[in-house]
Amino acid sequence: MKDALVPVLVVIGLLLLAGLTLFLVRRPGRGTLPQAPEGERPGIERGEKIPPSVIAPPAPEKAAPEKAAPEKAKEQPAPGKPAVVPAPAPPAPVETAPPVAPPKAEPEIEKPEPTAGRLVRLRARLSRSQNVFGKGLLGLLSRDHLDDDAWDEVEESLISADVGVQATTEIVAKLRERTRVLGTRTTTDLRSLLAEELTEALDPKLDRSLHTGVVDGKPSVILVVGVNGAGKTTSCGKIARVLVADGHTVVLGAADTFRAAAAEQLATWASRVGAQVVRGPEGGDPAAVAFDAVKKGIDAGVDTVLIDTAGRLQNKVGLMDELGKIKRVVEKHGPVSETLLVLDATAGQNGLSQARVFTEVADVTGVVLTKLDGTAKGGIVIAVQRALGIPVKLVGLGEGPDDLAPFDPAQFVSALLGDE
Repeated sequence: MKDALVPVLVVIGLLLLAGLTLFLVRRPGRGTLPQAPEGERPGIERGEKIPPSVIAPPAPEKAAPEKAAPEKAKEQPAPGKPAVVPAPAPPAPVETAPPVAPPKAEPEIEKPEPTAGRLVRLRARLSRSQNVFGKGLLGLLSRDHLDDDAWDEVEESLISADVGVQATTEIVAKLRERTRVLGTRTTTDLRSLLAEELTEALDPKLDRSLHTGVVDGKPSVILVVGVNGAGKTTSCGKIARVLVADGHTVVLGAADTFRAAAAEQLATWASRVGAQVVRGPEGGDPAAVAFDAVKKGIDAGVDTVLIDTAGRLQNKVGLMDELGKIKRVVEKHGPVSETLLVLDATAGQNGLSQARVFTEVADVTGVVLTKLDGTAKGGIVIAVQRALGIPVKLVGLGEGPDDLAPFDPAQFVSALLGDE
């Protein structure tokens, strides 16, 4: 039995010895090389002892540091404190050439057309009023039998057109008498009679010219007054265009200092025709602006100074004080040549009460009637003249820059009645 176990034990021992040998050969770090491709470390066989110089080669000697410029020793942060990293130095500024602003474009100077015949060119703007006068009245007057009821309708038509009660009564009375005496019935004859009576009601003998030009070596001064909302500042700009169109030179004074947009608006109008504007600080003294405007006009050698005044005052005392002060200050240079009152035609009879206040506190010499194209009540022109005793000198017939026309009674009535 023992003899049978001996070969088995020998085989087991040989296997253990072979396994131990294989383990020692493959284990790294024990003085033998690990498995590696041939030719990687020439001269060293597998399983051969590795010389210490191969396992850990000596470190190369450090080269002596070059001498550098002495630097300030960096401070080491204290233990437990975070290191402070210095902020990077800002980059050196790069010098650039200053931007060159483009040349400012000069506003184009407009040359308005002469005002002669302007009302005739704008007659189509009165088309709404033509429906009342041209078609309405002529239709009533051309009836075969003009009885009392027909004449009552004529009166109602004139009153609805804002001619006014007193003026209407006079016009109808004259028409009735002339129609009865002459026995006219044709539309052409009736139109002629109506045109004559309406023109007479507008008093064509009144002076409607603007008093402009140099007086005693100084420019004429025109004050423009009126309540805000009537188009006063816009009308002031359009009046300047009327004057320039007729060959005058103008300086504008923005004396409406209570409304911030008034001065800018006036400056825009002036720039279009090459006129100069004198303005003051917002809320400043209007009289001081008016004084400076006249002085500028004298120095510039213009023939007319146009002054836009404030229209926001609601009581007669304040209005009288303000306009009176402006007039007194301006008259230190010379007399005021003209005071124009701007009225809104669409306000109708209600606007006459405001107009009377201005005529009582200022020496109004003429009326500028605006927005006449936007109302069917063209008879307001007759009512204004009859109520105020002041001629209408200019009428506004649109929103265009040259839609302000000198007023001519005969041309106006012809436009109201339309074509024959």
